Amino acid sequence: MISSLLTRHFGFDQLRPGQEAVISRLLAGQSAAAIFPTGSGKSLCYQLPALALPHLTLVISPLIALMHDQLAFLRSKGIAAATLDSSQTPEESRHVMQQASDGQLKILMISVERLKNERFRRFIQQVPLSSRCRCRCWW
Repeated sequence: MISSLLTRHFGFDQLRPGQEAVISRLLAGQSAAAIFPTGSGKSLCYQLPALALPHLTLVISPLIALMHDQLAFLRSKGIAAATLDSSQTPEESRHVMQQASDGQLKILMISVERLKNERFRRFIQQVPLSSRCRCRCWW
């Protein structure tokens, strides 16, 4: 299943060194830390499992610009993803939250600050999650 998702969505025939171990742990519901050099595929370690798992994957990212780059990439691959961050209007945020509630998203990326928002914390507790990825990596 993983290899077919890898090829279909990302166009790769195989994973890079280290990725398989991280992805296997996440698919098994375990935690994993991925400390790879720039450009070695850290993002794929949460993107690929998100496609294989049944519910939303919540990604907590330190940089809004990084989230927007990742969002553009994921959408270019036909992957249902969105961000919630301070650059959005309240209407845009409500729309994203509705998509998450309705099960229309596979990946939701949020800024660290969003976790301080009590309304968001109450909201996300209502949404079935496959995994929570705290991405403390520099790409």
